[in-house]
Amino acid sequence: MRLHVLASGSSGNGYVLYNDHEALVIECGVPYSQCLRAIDFHREWIVGALVTHEHQDHAKYVEQYLEAGIKVYASEGTCKAEEQLFKKKLLKMTPVANQQLFEVGRFKVLPFDTEHDCAEPFGFLVYHEEMGQILFATDTYYLKYQFPNLTHIMLECNYESGIIERNVQNKVIPPFYRDRVFRSHMSLETHISTLLANDLSRVNTVVLLHLSHNNSSPADFKKAVEEATGKLVFVADKGLDIPFNRNLI
Repeated sequence: MRLHVLASGSSGNGYVLYNDHEALVIECGVPYSQCLRAIDFHREWIVGALVTHEHQDHAKYVEQYLEAGIKVYASEGTCKAEEQLFKKKLLKMTPVANQQLFEVGRFKVLPFDTEHDCAEPFGFLVYHEEMGQILFATDTYYLKYQFPNLTHIMLECNYESGIIERNVQNKVIPPFYRDRVFRSHMSLETHISTLLANDLSRVNTVVLLHLSHNNSSPADFKKAVEEATGKLVFVADKGLDIPFNRNLI
């Protein structure tokens, strides 16, 4: 199994978990054509797509995926909010329930509620026999759960408090923007405390998601998480493609 990052950030989000015969898309914030290109145009590999919430950097292209015959799974709140935007009213997303396990191909998915300024945001635990269990959570200022048996973690690391406060002082961003970020996105400090609140003994890889353009430092964030956890850490840059197996190779 491998992870391919299509994009990560406020301009768009999309990730693909894939091997040589199946693929699961997470987030539909980039065009469907870019997803196909990442898997060498093997449309038949795609078993489905997961969407965390309706904000357009995560869901702008849901309609394209549905038109291509891809099932898109999200909370009922996200489905209702997103379907209001569809030009073709017959297209329907597939609602799933909080903490109710479902299967997409050979992937087993457990949605869980997160904290963001939208209808009904979800994170996902995703299991596959080749990669073990992934925690995927973005656009949430904290997580109230702990998660067992993790082998990979994909977690938002949007900003650092000192950086964002300096940007307010220097009038790079207005105070209301900072306040909204505090209520809707995860800081480096919370990211690290969230990791350390979980059992990391089986974790191979930590991937930092959705870094802010103005309020983060990718190299410094990567170093800080590596030092705090002792794990292999990647920043989710566009085009990143890495092994995502149960055991390190």
